[in-house]
Amino acid sequence: MSKQQLDFILRLSAENPPPANATPPQMREWFEAINAQTPIAEGATIETISVGPCPAELIRLPGSDEGKLMIYYHGGGFLFGSPRSHRTIATHLAKASGATVLSVDYRLAPEHPAPTAHDDAYAAYLWALDHGYQPESVVLSGDSAGGNLALAAAVRARDNGVPLPSCLVLMSPALDLASEGESHRTLADAPLVNRELMGLFNAVYVGAGDLRSPKVTPFYGDLSGLPPVLVHVGSWELLRDDSITLADRITATGASAELKVWEGMCHSWQLFAPMLEEGMASIVEAGAFVRRHTA
Repeated sequence: MSKQQLDFILRLSAENPPPANATPPQMREWFEAINAQTPIAEGATIETISVGPCPAELIRLPGSDEGKLMIYYHGGGFLFGSPRSHRTIATHLAKASGATVLSVDYRLAPEHPAPTAHDDAYAAYLWALDHGYQPESVVLSGDSAGGNLALAAAVRARDNGVPLPSCLVLMSPALDLASEGESHRTLADAPLVNRELMGLFNAVYVGAGDLRSPKVTPFYGDLSGLPPVLVHVGSWELLRDDSITLADRITATGASAELKVWEGMCHSWQLFAPMLEEGMASIVEAGAFVRRHTA
């Protein structure tokens, strides 16, 4: 493990904490700024398009397979984040998978509370099917809140009788919004996402609504009949048990869920690739999984 690399990155992050008493626009500005300098994959081209109710970035590298589409939903607790802030992950996923990547700029809370982001995520998948992509060539993926959206879009497609994507790639998915997992207590002060920040995310997106509702998380519902799922999570994050429990529940239905707990890694460490060896390694493994499961 590249502990020295991660420790250095976290020390730098601690020197630029979220602004106190910030408005949502100020939080977004802060988050965009701290991710603006992270290198993207060399040779990546980015085209802005519309997918249903929201814009998106269509990312290609030389040699990208135009017939394969990896839909990517960024993290940020439904409050901040964008395709721009997550270009490091999205462009390197395009490189590792050989697919074109569609990074969705879904609408954010509190201006657009639940279930807006979930509706936008599902609309992006329908857009792909309506624009000639075959379901066996489409992947749904995301980190943190985006992992929630990727899984939720697949569950909604199953429930609506829509053809399912080839596979799912989930990185540190935020699923247990009711904080019932043990890691929500034992790792409540973990880096990047702690119990206080999770409370803020829930407040702005779900408000007084039901944290267990399928409109805001698929975690507590029926997880049968899904395509193969790859789940990566760090051992040092509050959301660790979200992933462990999810994989257990999916495999209990007879479906396939590959879980890897990355020792010593914090929440969404892929954002630090290529400055962190494990960040790039996770993306490369995700790309290999996509190559195996797409036609």
